[in-house]
Amino acid sequence: MKVAQINAVCGKGSTGKICVEIGNCLDTDNIENKIYFISGNKTYKNGVKYSAAFYTKFMALFSRVFGNYGFNSSIATRRLVRKLKKFDPDIIHLHNLHGHNVDLKILFNYLSKSNKKVVWTFHDCWAFTAYCPHFTMVKCDKWKTGCYKCPQTRNITWFFDRSKSIYKRKKRLITRLKNLTIVTPSKWLADLVKQSFLKDYPVQVINNGIDLSVFKPTESNFRERYNISAEKYILLGVAFGWGARKGLDVFIELSKRLPDNYQIVLVGTNDKTDKQLPKNIISIHRTQNQAELAEIYTAADLFVNPTREENYPTVNMESLACGTPVLTFRTGGSPEIIDETCGSVVDCDDIDALESEIKRICTERPYPQDACLTRSKHFDMNERFQEYIELYISCVG
Repeated sequence: MKVAQINAVCGKGSTGKICVEIGNCLDTDNIENKIYFISGNKTYKNGVKYSAAFYTKFMALFSRVFGNYGFNSSIATRRLVRKLKKFDPDIIHLHNLHGHNVDLKILFNYLSKSNKKVVWTFHDCWAFTAYCPHFTMVKCDKWKTGCYKCPQTRNITWFFDRSKSIYKRKKRLITRLKNLTIVTPSKWLADLVKQSFLKDYPVQVINNGIDLSVFKPTESNFRERYNISAEKYILLGVAFGWGARKGLDVFIELSKRLPDNYQIVLVGTNDKTDKQLPKNIISIHRTQNQAELAEIYTAADLFVNPTREENYPTVNMESLACGTPVLTFRTGGSPEIIDETCGSVVDCDDIDALESEIKRICTERPYPQDACLTRSKHFDMNERFQEYIELYISCVG
């Protein structure tokens, strides 16, 4: 059996790391595999970069101008198809295709004619909408019957709303596939797929996983480094791309409401974010050092995730693996990660309930470290990504 994964990135970002971990599982089982990508540098021995950074940026600009999101990058896609034909995989595993990395028409024409077994992991909702990876915040459900007059057009293109035609083209191309299995990391997203034009395809839920040898209780001098007294409760937020979607405004509001014995710490910020933050919030810019991140999770009393649009947030898993309970909005698949032993859920945008739960959890300590660690064992990447190997085997018979 040979497996080819296709993603915008390899070895970086959440999807790129997932691809590499699946690749590592395949290597362990002596299964020949490759990861085809366009952005960043090769970090995996079987990674194959099939386009240059300049070309990708030009295609992104082209999409911004003309609105043909998903139907550009023809030169790169033809090169990709040639490489796929040469490798001749038994399984083609698609991940994110909306990083200006493929022309859907060229790729899906090849997939249809080749009659390959296709697995497609949805890391968001883009596959069954015209443009949108997420649509919760704009409260749009046009995707159920057919996109048009997209409320998020200006986030995608400067001039032309082609959502109606893009939706029809995607639907026509994707539904031609006869051997497609869809994977979603969350039950929430699986339920959405069953309401879309892909409802007749098999859908399997495979939760994402994390490296429990890295994310584990890790003692440090974090409090000393940031001058946080032992009497203060540390409330932690971690995101890479802070804004309304990740709840930056919620933390700012909490900083005004909570008494002085609560210290908010945000990780993944930048200079732009810092300008929006009050002085009583500690800002830590993005770090690629996962060991340091584990130290911060461990030092926190509570991980707060007021995300408004989410699939299956890795940060929740990482926090539990470091022994820190999670409090989240009832958004997407975020509540699925915790249970009654290790965290709590409040309705999205209910700041009063969020504040009340923060105080209850920090003072009453209802979620002990051992319970969080027990729950985190479910997210062992070695077990979760092995499920993909089992899926591949079932697909090829």
